[in-house]
Amino acid sequence: MAEARRVVIKLGTAVLMKDGDGVAFSRFYAFVEAIAALKKAGREVLVVSSGAVGLGAERLGIEGAPQPLELKQACAAVGQGRLMTLYADAFGKLGLTTAQVLLTDDDFSDPLRYGNLRHTLDRLLALGAVPIINENDTVSTSELEPLEVGAQRPGNFGDNDKLSALVAARTDADLLLILTDVEGLYSSDPSGPGAARLIPVVERITPEVQALAGGPSRGRGGMRTKVEAAGIAIRAGCTTIVAGGRLPAVIDRLFSGEELGTLFLAEPRVAAATAGRSDTA
Repeated sequence: MAEARRVVIKLGTAVLMKDGDGVAFSRFYAFVEAIAALKKAGREVLVVSSGAVGLGAERLGIEGAPQPLELKQACAAVGQGRLMTLYADAFGKLGLTTAQVLLTDDDFSDPLRYGNLRHTLDRLLALGAVPIINENDTVSTSELEPLEVGAQRPGNFGDNDKLSALVAARTDADLLLILTDVEGLYSSDPSGPGAARLIPVVERITPEVQALAGGPSRGRGGMRTKVEAAGIAIRAGCTTIVAGGRLPAVIDRLFSGEELGTLFLAEPRVAAATAGRSDTA
């Protein structure tokens, strides 16, 4: 943690929103203050943020999960502006500038578009801005459509966990921090019977580790997509932590050296120079 200079932080719907919907403002502002502290300490931070659909549904007065797909897209279009306003106002009060970056899978799979994206992100970070990244849900539907267990969509994100991993892999980030409503990878379902043990370190993602990633999460993909995202990031040489975003001061505590969540150890960068590219093929 002490050596991580470029950090990608993924904030999921489960930690940004209250259980009864609506923004969990105390957690939201705590995240913003913690990220501002990382910036002050000389680190570069990119934020991958969910929440647009939920905010849009709230503003449009839609109760429950919006259906069909076109309604989800409409909610995302309304909510994305609200999401960015929240971030811009919160970071602005701390003297920081935010930048909205909306992506589709083509931005990673097309070499020219990826080159433009990388140059833009590098320049934003050099200028001291905080990129707020999300999938462009009004034109890309992969994140919004139901996904059956085991189903694959080659070339699509499918969720912001994978998006955060691709951002981390393609920007040579040192650390990917995925914050969710589960405190890490457990030896069994923590909501089920029996004693579930939090696994503090994963040295290698094996089929046995993947089999453990069936626990629930309020987010779209659950723990399975978080382990898949960790696999993309660590193959690119980026250490990954999956931790509980509802823990008080979780970002501050992690960067102070407290052992929280599950740490996925990165592979050497020399063996991972093209790791992110194969995952969008």
